[in-house]
Amino acid sequence: MAKVEIYTKGYCPYCHRAKALLDDKNISYTEHKIDQQPELREEMIKRSKGGTTVPQIFIHDQPIGGCDDLFALNSANKLNALFNS
Repeated sequence: MAKVEIYTKGYCPYCHRAKALLDDKNISYTEHKIDQQPELREEMIKRSKGGTTVPQIFIHDQPIGGCDDLFALNSANKLNALFNS
């Protein structure tokens, strides 16, 4: 089973898009809401090696990037392989 984590804010349309793609693929994920837990923002930036925008997505503790990066991996047929690795 893939370990997927996503850092989000409630009002972020890109966060909603990324979560919808994961939901469509029936991939469970842990959501870290940095607008409700602002102390997680620094953790997110450190883990993503400087990413300050949301969403920040991690698969098996590896930073994937944001919503556009997730969709690009999906379009290139590389996303499912990451879930299964």
